[in-house]
Amino acid sequence: MTAQGSHRTDSGATEPVSELVQRASQQLSQLVRDEMRLAQAEMTEKGKRFGKGGGLFGGAGLMGVLTLQALVATVIAALSLAMDVWVAALIVTGVLAAVTSLMAALGKQQISRASPPTPEQTMDSVRSDVAEIKEKAQR
Repeated sequence: MTAQGSHRTDSGATEPVSELVQRASQQLSQLVRDEMRLAQAEMTEKGKRFGKGGGLFGGAGLMGVLTLQALVATVIAALSLAMDVWVAALIVTGVLAAVTSLMAALGKQQISRASPPTPEQTMDSVRSDVAEIKEKAQR
């Protein structure tokens, strides 16, 4: 910087501060635009990967259900060696119904504990903070 508020370049010429500020502003704007394009490209790529991953998890879930169905058929077939097929199927169905009922009851219990879907403790804390601030403001 020289005493007149200008900058000496490598070629020895001086540039006014206003031109330097304008160039810095343009470069900063270009940098921000470039970073936004890079972020958009990166998020697009990540979105594609999340989509593929979600599809693969969905496929795995479907295959898991089919595997469980095959396991149930295998258990029925194994029990049918000792009894009639319909009795084996009835026993397996009863066990599955009992497990389903237990899981539904436990799920309902957990949902009841989560209701209402508002942050009760946080709301109580904010109310007490507001009351304390009002009290101190009145002093």
